[in-house]
Amino acid sequence: MEAIVFDEFGGPEVLRHVTGAEVPEPGPGEVRLRVAAAGVNPMDWKVRRGLLEDFYPTAFPAVPGIEVAGTVDAVGDGVTGLAVGDEVFGWTTSGAYAQYALGSRLLPKPAALSWEDAVALPVAGETAARVLAEIGVREGETLFLHGAAGIVGTLATQLAVAAGVTVVGSASAPNHAHLRGLGAIPVAYGDGLADRVRAAAPRGVDAVFDAAGHGVLPVAIELAPKERIATIASTDAAAYGIPYSVPEQDFDRVRAWLTAQAEGVLAGTLRLRRADTLPLKEAARAQELSETGHVRGKLVLTP
Repeated sequence: MEAIVFDEFGGPEVLRHVTGAEVPEPGPGEVRLRVAAAGVNPMDWKVRRGLLEDFYPTAFPAVPGIEVAGTVDAVGDGVTGLAVGDEVFGWTTSGAYAQYALGSRLLPKPAALSWEDAVALPVAGETAARVLAEIGVREGETLFLHGAAGIVGTLATQLAVAAGVTVVGSASAPNHAHLRGLGAIPVAYGDGLADRVRAAAPRGVDAVFDAAGHGVLPVAIELAPKERIATIASTDAAAYGIPYSVPEQDFDRVRAWLTAQAEGVLAGTLRLRRADTLPLKEAARAQELSETGHVRGKLVLTP
């Protein structure tokens, strides 16, 4: 099968496009998908560089990718609720950058939802819903969302605004119109950020969602109580007494979040932001773009 593999840690150049990779076989509780789209996430290049070995040990040769949308092609023992031919999206248990991948945390894809939109939801949608729940932001409150213009920030902004929350979102100037269109109040990155947030939220900030990192936690602590700050990007969070948010393990809860979000996309009440869709053989280019940290939306690969 066609796949992207790497045999050592390093830069994008270690990724190889091959056509003779072995097709994986589903084990108990798994299904095999014919991949229609694979999501590109920051985790992918961090794994490629060996930065996450303490959490996600890599066995070479490795196929990158954790996020997938596709059609069930084979079903392992003990699987219920999924059958060959079902269109699904979710997370892989093997690499997603391939023609075929294995998965177990999957949910049905609505027929009208495109593959590219479906694969944009699992990681970003779960992350956005989870962090908003963790910091307990609610109607009438004000949220500062650092890094509001990316795919996670775009979804979190809309979910918060729909819940009656005032969102002040940081982003580079070219993204300010995008944030206004989502109902947020944009502010610029850089020195003086806390003052700009206070000016945009004169009644104060109740909670902070750090989706970008870059040393923002001291600013967050100036603005809101520590117990109402969460980060998905600042690896020094523990030094500030701030929790680093990790994926939700209750898949029933995740399924409910993503099902509602997929319905919102179809209804036009939830907008996704896609940066680009590239062919699988350009995976190195996609990860190179992801690693810059300046991608405006979701990067997708298609076999």
